[in-house]
Amino acid sequence: MNLYLNHFGLRDAPFRITPATDAFFTGAKRGSILAALLYAIESGEGLIKVTGEVGSGKTLLSRMLTEQLPGNTDTIYIATPSLSRHEVLQTLADELGLAGTAERPGQVLRSLQNTLVARYGQGRRVVVIVDEAHAMPQESLDQIRLLSNLESGRDKLLQIALFGQPELDELLASHALRPLRDRITHSFSLPPLDQEAVREYIEFRLQAAGHRGPSLFSPKAVAVIARASAGRTRRINILADKSLLSAFAANRPGVEKDDAERAAKDCRLTDGRRKTAYFQRLPHLLLAAGALGIALATGWVAHSLAISSPPPPKEAALSSASPPQATPPAARPAPTGSSEPATMAITAPQPTETIPTPPALVIQLAFSDSLAAPWFAAFRAQAASLLGPDQVRAIPTRIAGREVVALCTGSYTTRDQAIAAATQLPEALRRHQPQVRSLAGLDSALRNISQK
Repeated sequence: MNLYLNHFGLRDAPFRITPATDAFFTGAKRGSILAALLYAIESGEGLIKVTGEVGSGKTLLSRMLTEQLPGNTDTIYIATPSLSRHEVLQTLADELGLAGTAERPGQVLRSLQNTLVARYGQGRRVVVIVDEAHAMPQESLDQIRLLSNLESGRDKLLQIALFGQPELDELLASHALRPLRDRITHSFSLPPLDQEAVREYIEFRLQAAGHRGPSLFSPKAVAVIARASAGRTRRINILADKSLLSAFAANRPGVEKDDAERAAKDCRLTDGRRKTAYFQRLPHLLLAAGALGIALATGWVAHSLAISSPPPPKEAALSSASPPQATPPAARPAPTGSSEPATMAITAPQPTETIPTPPALVIQLAFSDSLAAPWFAAFRAQAASLLGPDQVRAIPTRIAGREVVALCTGSYTTRDQAIAAATQLPEALRRHQPQVRSLAGLDSALRNISQK
């Protein structure tokens, strides 16, 4: 349970990033677009397209569409766009319950057509929703075009809705996909939220979570969030959540401008118009830098990441001490083996010490520029409460040349194990999008830190 729920009089976490249809915001044209989608499908239109930026609410809109379609509708939801031409056909066959359809694509297509004709005769409608369609190969999109040609004589046997980022429009503009583009009868675009819509959205989410009373966000705080988020609902959720954590840590009754600015700075979203915004560049920076998240001091690794082991003394000292004060890089002393937390010094192992091979993967719950950031301290305490104090470690590392503190848990030898564990984390710990991190490049990251 989020730490600030009782403090702010909330029943549920108001700014979950997991799409939830009970928190669908009808403002900023979302409600009217949903109504138009329902009308287009019920009218028997063949191909429909919806585009929007990353985090603008496309997935939630598609789920709302699925829920509100009439009862005589069979919906097929394709969430994995990287399907080959044949895999698209096979997926539809599987979803429609066709057994033994591992034949050639032409045979699968005929089986699909026969099944669709039978369902049409029963008064049923089949709708295919493709999420992340901008990532679908051209040959697969062309297969979508062929499927849209299936007709009963006067009605479409299959209705298809493509949801994707603006890159989908660029893809459809190519000469090779002109036949598909010409078959799209309705196109919708999810606009970003302006400042007033951001205010309404925040209030809507708070009320849905049980808040009653005056607004928790000051107008200046809303303005900061609107600007930093560029009007994208996923960013608004993350910024609003961190702003509430900051206000909670400061024991304030509501969110002020500095809380929102702190959240935006921590997310590196001080200007949502910058193309290098955190949410766009972080994955590429992590991959390019090779610093995939977790720089553990080699002395600390000697104690290992084993879940069953108690936290080492130095980690405990770091966790319990007062938050360290930022020190200019030039003034930071070289590591001397001291465990004093104010400098987060890293102790190198003695040459004779035996260092066990560390596990390959860990889960990064969140990271911050400062261990003392109020939202990070509150989130760290929450993680320790939910997972156990010995299961969570705040570790200094470098990401894209910046010194940060990563909050980590677990130790895994395979990516499948780590991903499975990440999906089982409490929902409160998934709000910052936990990521599986490899320890590749660890030695380089350690050297960069220790030389400061």
